[in-house]
Amino acid sequence: MFYYVAQSPVAQFLLLVVADIVLSGVFFRKHPSSRLVVHATFFASLTALLITNGIEPYRPGSTGVTMTQGVFVGVAKTVWWVGGAMVLVSLVRMIRTFEKHSREGRLLQDVLVGSIYLGAGLSVVAYVFSVPVGTVFATSGVLAVILGLALQSTLNDVFSGIALNLGRPYSVGNWIELSDGVAGRVVETNWRSTHLLSGSNDLVVIPNSSLAKATLTNLSTPDESHGISLTLNVAPVRTPAAIQDVMHNVLLSSNSILKFPPPSVAISSISNSAVEVELSCRVADRTRVAAAKNELYDLAFRHCRAAALPLSAPNLTTSSGFLDQQGDQLHTPQTGSASRLLLSMQLFSPLTDAEREVLSASMSRRTFPKGAVIAEQCSTLNSLMIVRSGVLLVTRHELGIDTELTRLAPGDCFGEGGVLTDVEEVGRITALTFAVVYEISQEALAELMRERPILAEELGAILSQRLEAEHKLIGTFRTSSNDNHPHSLAEKIRRLFQLQRAG
Repeated sequence: MFYYVAQSPVAQFLLLVVADIVLSGVFFRKHPSSRLVVHATFFASLTALLITNGIEPYRPGSTGVTMTQGVFVGVAKTVWWVGGAMVLVSLVRMIRTFEKHSREGRLLQDVLVGSIYLGAGLSVVAYVFSVPVGTVFATSGVLAVILGLALQSTLNDVFSGIALNLGRPYSVGNWIELSDGVAGRVVETNWRSTHLLSGSNDLVVIPNSSLAKATLTNLSTPDESHGISLTLNVAPVRTPAAIQDVMHNVLLSSNSILKFPPPSVAISSISNSAVEVELSCRVADRTRVAAAKNELYDLAFRHCRAAALPLSAPNLTTSSGFLDQQGDQLHTPQTGSASRLLLSMQLFSPLTDAEREVLSASMSRRTFPKGAVIAEQCSTLNSLMIVRSGVLLVTRHELGIDTELTRLAPGDCFGEGGVLTDVEEVGRITALTFAVVYEISQEALAELMRERPILAEELGAILSQRLEAEHKLIGTFRTSSNDNHPHSLAEKIRRLFQLQRAG
């Protein structure tokens, strides 16, 4: 058997073909580099076999004494050309697997693979069947013209897709925006079109020919960060410099925008009715634009109320250009009073108006200069602190590294965990600007809850929501437990304040 295989070129040829099919199609089907080695070894071995037996696959004609030998020579030369094409195709596919955006090169790979197999087919026609390739092209010219006219639109898309992939104005995963307002993240490029996933999670399919002609803005380069700007109209009751300082505090207290490059404030225009202010900043990526804008609008509202700086409204000025008496009364800084601060806080939303007034009367006002440390990490506060104005920074020191947790703006509070459940502060609290803080002592809260014990249940439920939000923010520092359940918190509050169970 081995002697027959060693002496028979046909048997050796069949053995090589079977070995290549089994190894590349079964054992190394999902390993591009191994398949390339198998195809290259097969092609080299087949070349050596044919040359040894006097068969030159790169010369036209099928030489053979008998018809059987002629058929074998033709089949062997055909397999040789196909084998060479398979080596090149395996090389192209292996290179594509090392690209960062593998799906992006799909179109270019298909074009190269098709060109390789087309070249192999023409070589078989020329060197196996001895048919002049030029004659084939000449006789098929009319058919090519007809197909070209029929597929003009498709071919335009195909070649536009090739040009886009070679030029690479975008990659899969980039956010792009067209001149007609269409925008989305690139999820796929193929022979005819590019697929975008819009902000509303809709799939937008754009023909490559249309995309090649359009003015395109790549929102993901040179990096993923995205710039946003907001325009606010503020009543001209303060100097532009004072308004600018308030708006700087708005940007400083945001947790959604990037701190570098630094955000900016610009006065766009000024009139008797309004001062137009433009806030400019950047976010980490386009998906965070909506959340950042919502936060900035909320912070602008809170900081303006804290600074007694009303937003511009119709009929704010009189014919003489000055605020009328009604406008002055409308925008007096009553919104910054202790009672209004309590009203704006969810933690004290269960209180009645009378209870809120009693509690606000016991509140004391404290001021902190810029850079002052208000509370140290792991300290337990005996008072509830409510930010009246300014910006506070909460940082966590862990393993020698300071990590920013959050920033507090007017209307935010801290210390509620220590006051209600004797919990330590998760980080150091520092004043980023001059800050005014209202303080509610533990004794004032105790007196209020002794009069209404059911308040412990209500505060426990609200505090549970706040601790859950804190857990999501600093989950790497503090683990969640069943102690954060509303009933468990309410029980802690009752024990700490020595309250009887309501009932």
